[in-house]
Amino acid sequence: MDNRDAVSAFLRSRRDRITPGQAGLPTYGQRRVPGLRRGEIATLAGVSVEYYTRLERGNLRGVSDGVLDALAHALRLDDTERMYLYDLARAAAPAPGARTRQRAVRPTVRPAVARIVEGMPDLPAYVMNNRLDTLTANSLGRALYSEMYADRSCGGNVARFAFLNPAARRFYTDWERMARFAVGALRVEAGRKPYDRELTHLIGELSTRSDTFRVLWGSHDVHVFRDSTKRLSHPLVGDLELDQETLSLPDESGLSVVVYSPAPGSAAEDALRLLATWSATTGREQDAPSTISRSGGEDRG
Repeated sequence: MDNRDAVSAFLRSRRDRITPGQAGLPTYGQRRVPGLRRGEIATLAGVSVEYYTRLERGNLRGVSDGVLDALAHALRLDDTERMYLYDLARAAAPAPGARTRQRAVRPTVRPAVARIVEGMPDLPAYVMNNRLDTLTANSLGRALYSEMYADRSCGGNVARFAFLNPAARRFYTDWERMARFAVGALRVEAGRKPYDRELTHLIGELSTRSDTFRVLWGSHDVHVFRDSTKRLSHPLVGDLELDQETLSLPDESGLSVVVYSPAPGSAAEDALRLLATWSATTGREQDAPSTISRSGGEDRG
């Protein structure tokens, strides 16, 4: 990962999306840029054009929190984008040995957390890291994502499944939304850990094999997984509408517990009961009816 390139592209992409009208600036004549000019952002942020130009060329080393706040305000960044900007600034001046530490960290699921996940037999649940790897899941979680787990080339990674397995476009009813959020989550993690080898490998693989991922990655949009509604189409029990809660663990692991729950008395609740019965009966989630491509598939947009 090249932090300077990421900084430059992010700042340009945010500047390009703001119109003079949105920024409360007058317009005169024909403009040659889609959004604001560098000088206009510099004025809004209270810095010189020369200084802002240096920032947009990717140099955030030594930038104060006050300048970052002013820049975030001028660029109309939301909370996730502001966090990403701060992460980029921290990564621009890493502490000695930071690159080595980022490569060496391999968070594992604590036994107590695994027991909590297993202790929710009626709700699909799993533990996920910031690279979207599912590290452990309960029986119903594995049954829900049976197609992903059946495809060993996915390695239990949600992004690989979403972009490289054709079955994902049916499984995720709102596939486009899911794809944008997956890319945005990986973009956030890349801002935090630009020297993470496994993350760099994953992004390179997806960019090479999926035209759609490559286009979305180039948008420099960022997202975090929080609460949402998931609409899924399972090959065994059909359509499901589930509430998703993502609970970050209170430590430095970067792991989260993801839990899906149906509305009481809903068709999804009945479908999960059926799926749980099937899972308990077979004991082998990978035997679920599947439209999966065993070759792993290749997305071409």
